[in-house]
Amino acid sequence: MRLTIFTGIILAGGYTCLTPALAADPTGDWRVADGVANVRVGQCNGNMWGAVSWEKGPGGRDEYNPDVSKKNRPTLGMAILIDMKKTAGAEQWEGQVYNAKDGQLYSSTITPVGTDQLEIKGCVLGFLCGGETWTRVGPPIPLSPANAMAKGAPKTTGAAPKAAATPGAAAPAPTTGAPKSAAAAKPGQKGAADPVGDICLLPEIAGFAH
Repeated sequence: MRLTIFTGIILAGGYTCLTPALAADPTGDWRVADGVANVRVGQCNGNMWGAVSWEKGPGGRDEYNPDVSKKNRPTLGMAILIDMKKTAGAEQWEGQVYNAKDGQLYSSTITPVGTDQLEIKGCVLGFLCGGETWTRVGPPIPLSPANAMAKGAPKTTGAAPKAAATPGAAAPAPTTGAPKSAAAAKPGQKGAADPVGDICLLPEIAGFAH
């Protein structure tokens, strides 16, 4: 019986060809088998996590979650791959996968296949095993202080110091913030803001991993 896993991620634009040395790196952006969402996989505090960061349809909700308090939470930004640990002697990570289509957690493994595919397999109590293959749509994610140590990352307000006004000078034109990079664009929306960013900083992941 096939295990259908719902996930998602932002499509990172313009990533270059990957080298064989990166074949076993599960981090990056992945399109799920049915194409309805992408998943961003990153290393958070030594283990792999994955979160929904792009969805084909608007306004998805975690309606099948058995926890009533979570039924209305957005699926965008929701943790899907949970605390996956490296398997000794194999290019594989083991942990749990959350299936938003039935609100259940499954024991799961992720295994990179070459540079552009990721196999996801899951089971419930040793049976109902199945899986699917995701396709890479964005490059591996390099470690950064925020990614590796999400809880200790410095917080920024984004507010710049205000300069003293000069009498008679015209008021400066309002700014809209720093330019967005191509890697932060949604599919089909060049330059659009990335709603997920560093997944290690998502509250659900940062709170669990630290």
